[in-house]
Amino acid sequence: MTVAAGPVFSPQEIPFSFRGSWFDFSPVIGEKKYAQDVHLVSHQTGMHPILRLIPTVEGVRAETTVTAAPHRLTWAHDAGRIDLAYENPDTARVRGQGLGLRLVAADPVLTPFSGPYFYQDPGDGSWVFTVYQTGRRYRITLLAGRAEPLGAQALGEAERGVVLPGDGEPWEIAVEEYETARAPYTGGDDFEQVAAAARAGFEAFRDAVAPWRSDRTPAAELAAYVLWSATVRAAGFVTRPAVLMSKHWMDKVWSWDHCFNAIALAGGLPELAWDQFRLPFDHQDAAGALPDSVTHSEVLHNFVKPPIHGWALGLLRPLHEREPAEVYRLLERWTGFWLTARRVPGRELAHYQHGNDSGWDNATTFDPERLVESADLAAFLILQMRELARLAGELGRPEASDRWSEAAGRMRDALIAELWDGDRFVARGVHSGRTWSSSSLLDLMPIVLGEELPASVRDVLAARIETHLTAFGLATELPTSEHYQDDGYWRGPIWAPSTVLVEDGLRRAGYADLADEISARFRALCEKSGFAENFDAGSGTGLRDRAYTWTASAYLILAAAHERREAAAGPA
Repeated sequence: MTVAAGPVFSPQEIPFSFRGSWFDFSPVIGEKKYAQDVHLVSHQTGMHPILRLIPTVEGVRAETTVTAAPHRLTWAHDAGRIDLAYENPDTARVRGQGLGLRLVAADPVLTPFSGPYFYQDPGDGSWVFTVYQTGRRYRITLLAGRAEPLGAQALGEAERGVVLPGDGEPWEIAVEEYETARAPYTGGDDFEQVAAAARAGFEAFRDAVAPWRSDRTPAAELAAYVLWSATVRAAGFVTRPAVLMSKHWMDKVWSWDHCFNAIALAGGLPELAWDQFRLPFDHQDAAGALPDSVTHSEVLHNFVKPPIHGWALGLLRPLHEREPAEVYRLLERWTGFWLTARRVPGRELAHYQHGNDSGWDNATTFDPERLVESADLAAFLILQMRELARLAGELGRPEASDRWSEAAGRMRDALIAELWDGDRFVARGVHSGRTWSSSSLLDLMPIVLGEELPASVRDVLAARIETHLTAFGLATELPTSEHYQDDGYWRGPIWAPSTVLVEDGLRRAGYADLADEISARFRALCEKSGFAENFDAGSGTGLRDRAYTWTASAYLILAAAHERREAAAGPA
């Protein structure tokens, strides 16, 4: 196997972090908010910049070139350099030669009593910030060289921090995030050993997730890093090791993104993959609904996300066979929520209460009304009920299996009879009963049913899907639509989840050539523009959050499948 050297990237594009850590190093300190300097940014209780890291020459801020590799963050200058590497998820080591460093409190002060409190520990001489916004402490321990405190022991707005003058003398520190107390830092391995261990940890993850990578898949290693670095250990409401959407401002797990991350991880890291799938189910409410999102200190139930979980389970076999009865129970409750709380009595089809429930927040499908019976929702529920029927059969529950099969058949028949107008799928307002069509790719999502759709319907959907295909992939709004916007969120840009779902459905519906083309264009897009939240469908430019894990997962899913097909086909 021939592979390129490890990726080098900007920490402004992709945060520099470590598997399991709740903090990163990046100049991105808020939603679309970019600082001059790299900060230690914590994601416990939200996204909070904690420490500003300012490289200096003779005490004056130095303009440096900042680059990252998976195991090392570097500030380079003619006068010298600074390197940073993680020792473990809550400890980073920083060393410098020729450059100094100022580490100063960066968290905004809300009141005189909410600013970081800075003091020197009388036991080991380390300097400690205790921070209101995260409820955590950040300790700086000098390992080599000379350091001086900046400002006195203080609470409030006074500037405070630690200064490493440099002055030609090499220096090194450890930076830790912890709760109330811990033993003094003693260290052990030297910096290069720490960096080597971090590199080995990432490479083991990379090799497990993408063993198929080659020169034909040049973005696979960076995609693996995006997932590895966005993973946090279990803490707070995050009940399992979890891959956040990002360690920028989208630092949550939403209840459909986790499915794509689970699928990407399943082949090489089944335990971590299963944790991704199961996490939102740990917060299933009394009605059976999954939360909208989960993060360290917050579980939101104001919206839900689409029921793609039956579809995902079909791709996660045999992963869930370790607890089939529990999986069946959880999936049955989630499906039951849609069939009771989200179905008008006497109607067969369920409805969304807002575009947010669909995951396509502002799709044009929802312009006429907000409470909508849509074809995509019906398709996902049909797949979910098919999966429940299969699980029930495996559990030796034939009556339940028959019941779910019959329910899936009824919903499929209702989908065609009530929302297919002979030329396209329409949406129906729950209150008004009127129907309408839109130019959103969402209306074409029933292609996920694959071979279960009538051939005539499949043909029309495939042809319409092709009209959304730009040079870079599937635009979520028809490019010729009056509602199309280059950066319109779900009104134009290319997204990873819609790409994976449509590609998979087309392949199962018998349109392998179109599926191949969609896969190839999206993979090329990621290789060109990285792993952004979404992409301008006309230019291919990455938009919004630039380190999105479901985009990286989509690349890995599509690339792995393509490599398997190539291998099966044999030499040309």
